[in-house]
Amino acid sequence: MTLSHFEKKKSVAFICVHNSCRSQIAEALGRHLAGDRFDFYSAGTETKPQINQDAVRLMKQLYGIDMEQMQYSKTIDKIPVPDLVISMGCEVGCPYIGRAFDANWGLPDPTGQSDAVFKEVIRQIEEKIKALTV
Repeated sequence: MTLSHFEKKKSVAFICVHNSCRSQIAEALGRHLAGDRFDFYSAGTETKPQINQDAVRLMKQLYGIDMEQMQYSKTIDKIPVPDLVISMGCEVGCPYIGRAFDANWGLPDPTGQSDAVFKEVIRQIEEKIKALTV
């Protein structure tokens, strides 16, 4: 057995202002694609009463993932301190989390847009997670 067997998994947090759409998608896809190697979280500086229902529907349709089973809208102080912090994009407003972001993915908010726009954002998130977890 090597030392790597005893190392804790690295944690990644995806941050948006409301923690209801892009960051929730990223958390779900991260767990789905690389949850065996990384711990994934999402959070915001504000919350919404529920996860974006278009995101929930499309993630279930595309990947069979029920985001509402394990996820809910939460603020950054409700998750463990992550090793890596990624902003989903600051077009809605860049949240202040008390430290610099390790990356800003610059993704547009698909809220209120067509399924095609949502699917494109989901595809981009999937590609970025795959590149991050190689």
